[in-house]
Amino acid sequence: MDWKLGMTSATLVMFVAGAWAQEPSKGKVDPKINEQFQKKENVDRFIKSFEGHDREVSTKRDAIVAALQLKPGMAVADIGAGSGLFTRLMAEKVGAEGAVYAVDISKDFLKHIDAQSAKLGQRQVKTVLGSQNGTNLEPESVDLVFLSDVYHHFEDHQQMLASIKKTLRPGGTLIVIEFDRKEGKSSEFILKHVRAGQADFRKEIEAAGFQSADGPKPELKENFFARFRKPAE
Repeated sequence: MDWKLGMTSATLVMFVAGAWAQEPSKGKVDPKINEQFQKKENVDRFIKSFEGHDREVSTKRDAIVAALQLKPGMAVADIGAGSGLFTRLMAEKVGAEGAVYAVDISKDFLKHIDAQSAKLGQRQVKTVLGSQNGTNLEPESVDLVFLSDVYHHFEDHQQMLASIKKTLRPGGTLIVIEFDRKEGKSSEFILKHVRAGQADFRKEIEAAGFQSADGPKPELKENFFARFRKPAE
């Protein structure tokens, strides 16, 4: 499943934090935003759109993966994996001794990823059926969590962030790529589809206990790339 819903991408997983109770979100997620990914007849169409040339995260995928600074043996989680575009690329970087958990709420997307992984011989890829409440991964099991055009699909971002934080090892990295929503500048699609802008999303994530971190970033126009870390202690 793809919790990345670019102009047509999607997928999900979420978190929580006590401090967030004082930081209400600016908008609300459309309660029907994720229904389309649960329909088998839509899978082929979304696979094409997620990996299409008109989708920025697809055309910039190599630069995005390079910025993750993955190393052989690392364990990473692609939350809202969708078509598995980034799952496949990350599997190449972590190698056979590493692990890539492709998490999605769509069983049909996961079946597609399983088939592609088998075809490519990427045994390090493990598919996991996620939910709107959590990653369904073991605590402190991954070094990096990757969200591409997925965060705005979280129906309960507090619970998802709490789950992500629990899944990350101490000092682990959270990468968030999202549409850069700007009033008066963004397309009508983004303004209607994405509930808030970059500043609000950053506040939510930091309120959940993550710390903003420095590191390489790909050059993006429609999206923003943000790096966070789970405190080491």
